[in-house]
Parts: sequence; C-alpha cells; structure tokens
Amino acid sequence: MNHIGLLLLRVSFSVMMLTHGYPKLMKLVEGKMSFLDPIGIGEVPSLILAVIGELICPVLVIVGYKTKYSALPVIATMTVATFVVHAGDALAKKELALLYLFGFIAIALLGGGKHSIDRS
Repeated sequence: MNHIGLLLLRVSFSVMMLTHGYPKLMKLVEGKMSFLDPIGIGEVPSLILAVIGELICPVLVIVGYKTKYSALPVIATMTVATFVVHAGDALAKKELALLYLFGFIAIALLGGGKHSIDRS
C-alpha cells in the first residue's frame, strides 16, 4: 500500500507542477524571453531553468525515472520561488511554493516506489 501512496504523491504533485511549467515552455517556444531573474543569471537562463524544474523534471518524476534525482531541480526551483521571489511576501502568498517544496522533498527522500520505471 505504501507504493500506491508514493505513486499518488509523485503523480499528483508533478501533474499540478506541470500547470506552472507548461506556460513557461510556451513562452520559450514563442520567443517571449522576458522573465524574472531572481538569482542574477539572466532572464533566458532563468526561464530555461524554470522549464526544467517545473516541466521536464516533473515528467520524469511522474514516470519514476531517477525519481530522487529528478526531484532535485524542482526542489531548487521551489526554494528560489519561496525564499527569493516571495521572500518579502506573507505566508499566504508563498504557501503554494512551500507546499510544492515540501512535497518534492518527500518525493526525493522516498523515491519512486515499485510503481516507477526504476522500481526504487
């Protein structure tokens, strides 16, 4: 039964994250490169990293490919969202980023379970 819980955790958090990553991918594809630069590396690299953290890696987490490692870029992205982008905001404003952060930390610690490509 624990493996069903891991599957539910992986798929639910990742599918919800895709709703944030897909619009960023569309910005990238359409050449609309204006984006926040929260860590000072430039707008385009920041957008590319956000697409990796919010779209590519969640897809890998859904299928359970290198789940523990695939969750790490998502954790990094949500750490920046929580503590840099929303640093001065009230808890209610940064709550969603925190929920994703803790969810993907749990995924990174627990792995994909037996219902994953890696069966870890």
